[in-house]
Amino acid sequence: MKSFDAIIIGAGQAGPPLAGRLTAAGWNVALIERKLFGGTCVNTGCMPTKTLVASAYVAHQARRAAEYGLTLSGPVGVDMKALRARKETVSSNARNGVKTWLEGMQRCTVYEGHARFESAKIIDVDGEKITADKIFINSGGRAFVPDMPGVDQISYLTNTSILELEELPKHLVIIGGSYIGLEFGQMYRRFGAEVTIVEKGPRLIGREDEDVSDAVKGILEKEGIKLRLNAECISFRPVGEAIGVGVDCTEGDPEIEASHVLLAVGRVPNTDDLGLDKAGVTVDARGYIQVDDQLRTNVDGIWAMGDCNGRGAFTHTSYNDFEIVAANLLDNDPRRVSDRIQAYALYIDPPLGRIGMTEADVRKSGRKALVGTRPMTRVGRAVEKAETQGFIKILADAETKELLGASILGTGGDEAIHSLLDTMYAQAPATVVQRAVHIHPTVSELLPTVIGDFKPLA
Repeated sequence: MKSFDAIIIGAGQAGPPLAGRLTAAGWNVALIERKLFGGTCVNTGCMPTKTLVASAYVAHQARRAAEYGLTLSGPVGVDMKALRARKETVSSNARNGVKTWLEGMQRCTVYEGHARFESAKIIDVDGEKITADKIFINSGGRAFVPDMPGVDQISYLTNTSILELEELPKHLVIIGGSYIGLEFGQMYRRFGAEVTIVEKGPRLIGREDEDVSDAVKGILEKEGIKLRLNAECISFRPVGEAIGVGVDCTEGDPEIEASHVLLAVGRVPNTDDLGLDKAGVTVDARGYIQVDDQLRTNVDGIWAMGDCNGRGAFTHTSYNDFEIVAANLLDNDPRRVSDRIQAYALYIDPPLGRIGMTEADVRKSGRKALVGTRPMTRVGRAVEKAETQGFIKILADAETKELLGASILGTGGDEAIHSLLDTMYAQAPATVVQRAVHIHPTVSELLPTVIGDFKPLA
């Protein structure tokens, strides 16, 4: 049995950089990957989807050419095979880069196979057993397939399989009105498909404030996407070569006929086939590995990073998990999960950048707060680009002026919001941003103005 200082299970966003830090510190490391190097982000998440989002944006802007004083000859066509090939090139280059880096890393042994715990210190990789005193799990997650009536009778797509489509759906019905569903919905509408988004709740992206949900709803409907909300009883049945999607909504037809169905109703962790019970590692009812504030499991010498621990379902939180583990192990720097501020984006067009508390969170906390808002129609950069949908909203504590959260739905919102996020990490008051001189013309230059217009949150 080969012995290592550390074993890392999974080559997602946390595993490879941790291998780099540990080997640089002189550790002998085994890294195990059973499928695609780079994890969800590189292969089925951020990189391929944002590559397609970029293509959809170009198609949309081309159709708007006349608004910019430009003339195009003929309609804008979409080559689905070419789109897929471009997407695959971006992903494969990143995937191969990760694999090449790991394979060339001194003191790192790469195993391609399925890792299973034999005990808290022993891992079986397709019949070969290896051991280490420290084991780090970075096994990621996958699409959740709900047990809806008739789902076993139809062919459906997930966020992974839809990336392999080489034909344009005639009518794509998406189950789930949250981040994945909305991004694919707008993308395929811009490619030319008819799109209907079905959501069980009363509004889209239910974790966001109602004004954000309403604005996103308007953006999608303006592009011709149909929305079916309050769909309590969703079912499926074959209808010839099509799929009948039953939606028990308060209004609209009780059934929609789809050519393709995308299930976008959440994620589950890849923990059910790792043999965690043999190691004594605790998971919750949904299968997420339970960890403390420094990502240690209940078993000494075993950590869990990334999507499998339920402490953040984003590439940036997965990478931060690596930073926390490395800082504690190697740098005598007691970093914690609770140190990070919630931050994420929704990559429809225009994008939504979100940090900290929502307005609903602030109201629920009972604290006195200030709020400032500004529509993108009053942001010069947005007007110049003819991309004026959305708004800026910033929240702060009424007494300390500490920034509590923000939403920027609009062109450049995913970038501009980092000015506020960095201020929150610096624990500086909003007045620091208010007194800053930002570059013109940008979206960021309006943040001091919004803060200067703060009013009490009623």
